[in-house]
Amino acid sequence: MLKLTLLQRKKQEGVSVWRIRAGKASYVVKHFSKPENRREIENYRILRELGIPTPRVYAHSKKTLLLEDLAGGPWRLGEKGDMDDPAIAVLAAAWYKTLHQNGRDWAQSHDLYDESGLYITPESLARIGRKTGADSLPAWPLLTEQLPRIREAALSLQRTLTHNDFHYNNLAVAKDGSRAMMFDYDELGKGYVYGDIRNICYNMGGAARAAFLAAYGDFDQAEIAVDKIASVLAALGHACRRTKKFPSWMEGVLGELKGWTEEDLLLPL
Repeated sequence: MLKLTLLQRKKQEGVSVWRIRAGKASYVVKHFSKPENRREIENYRILRELGIPTPRVYAHSKKTLLLEDLAGGPWRLGEKGDMDDPAIAVLAAAWYKTLHQNGRDWAQSHDLYDESGLYITPESLARIGRKTGADSLPAWPLLTEQLPRIREAALSLQRTLTHNDFHYNNLAVAKDGSRAMMFDYDELGKGYVYGDIRNICYNMGGAARAAFLAAYGDFDQAEIAVDKIASVLAALGHACRRTKKFPSWMEGVLGELKGWTEEDLLLPL
């Protein structure tokens, strides 16, 4: 006898997640009703081929994934407290290092979702200004003028695969404490390493953040200066494409844009 339980439904994105219990066995089904969100199915294949740990995929169709249920067996789902745990941060760093190292050659030779290319455009900037009122800011004319340079700088950074959605809700940890991995690959794309690192550090507590950075090791520090501007434009561009209520995190990101001065926009990129 099968038992079906709804775990999550994102109506706007057309994504629903279900747990199926068949006797003692348990699986997760992820269904995509909108074609534009089905890229996650292909993303699982890409990651597996590159040797990057993912939840096990038992089967898939053009619209659906049948996945390992991470709320049991050797795994546990991430918890809020994991964001302050240095040991978990070290495990997460190992997964991200593998993602970035193994994904570099692939990203250089394939087309894939790229936040900088998609959202650092005149059309996206105009939408941000119109929907947020930021186009009345004193620095807006200079931002519009500098946009081609900002886009060129962001797209010139070395590309690799990036997860783009670090959160404990997307984290699985081995119960024996030996490893961790991220899941939910709907935002997976190609980008620069620091884009992931900044996203991770923002969500971690101080000790965990330090442990992550130490375990991850070196990366191109030049990416930080570009990311200071590019990440804000990409995040707001993503948010302003929504047709309904803005996400809660948008207020803080919009505050960064409103705080920009002409000097900020003239930083060497």
